[in-house]
Amino acid sequence: MISIVIPIYNEEANIDKLTESILAALSDVKYEVLFINDGSTDNSEKEIEEKIKVNSHIKLINLRRNYGQTAAMQAGFDHSKGEIIVPMDGDLQNDPKDIPILIDKINEGYDVVSGWRKTRLDKKYTRILPSKIANILISKISGVHLHDYGCTLKAYRKEILDEIKLYGEMHRFIPIYASWEGAKVTEVAVHHHPRMAGETKYGLSRIPRVILDLLVIRFFDKSLDRPIHLFGQFGLLMFVIAFLLSILAIFLKVFMNISFILTPLPLLVVFFAMSGLLCIFIGLVAEIQSRIYFEAIDRPAYLVRKELKKISSYVDK
Repeated sequence: MISIVIPIYNEEANIDKLTESILAALSDVKYEVLFINDGSTDNSEKEIEEKIKVNSHIKLINLRRNYGQTAAMQAGFDHSKGEIIVPMDGDLQNDPKDIPILIDKINEGYDVVSGWRKTRLDKKYTRILPSKIANILISKISGVHLHDYGCTLKAYRKEILDEIKLYGEMHRFIPIYASWEGAKVTEVAVHHHPRMAGETKYGLSRIPRVILDLLVIRFFDKSLDRPIHLFGQFGLLMFVIAFLLSILAIFLKVFMNISFILTPLPLLVVFFAMSGLLCIFIGLVAEIQSRIYFEAIDRPAYLVRKELKKISSYVDK
């Protein structure tokens, strides 16, 4: 079964046409459509309720307030029953006709298929240009090279999403999480349409938050299970600097007869040595906390993609 997850915030003018387009695109498959009403203040909820009355495949989840797109998506993922989950925007800029293309790619053996708005119909300088810059930075930092992280239209195997919990603005980084865990990730070109009704919920203010969220998940991937490696490296660097400065201070004293108190070197040696000790101490404390964290969530040390074994057969004589 295919689960379509659609976060909705004040999209009453788009509900009717969006629903018709989705139902037409999924006429040949078993599906469910989950609308996640993220605290809309217009008539979006009533519009969806009318659709539910005539189609049992449509579901509505009302959140208590506006939590943001990432939280709404997480709610949709948690309530989805399909083996393949396809999130998309509710503003009609994503084309439901592209959903079968994503599903076909999943059926080819991929775990994540990301949409690429190759021909994007948005404002060039306030939307397209910042998006391209952000995508380049994200690809460089993460090592997962996609053209369009901001495209909501993607397809995931459910087991991939079961291993991921979303916070902040991190829904766009699911392909990165998945790739780091060994998932097969690809992208396909999808259609993009200009917004015909409603107001955009995106702006330039999101870019700094996106970059900061990326740095957070990079830390989680590289250092969450071994924080002593991160802080220990800084600590050792501080010790090396302190050692070199102490050698310089001794050299100035012995060969140039410059007293210790005439230079800031002794203070710098103490500063860097104490900083090194502090970094290592923080690393040890973080190491203890990370182990407690992993024990609490019962996170496995590995993930299995597939297990194959020979089935023995017995022939009665």
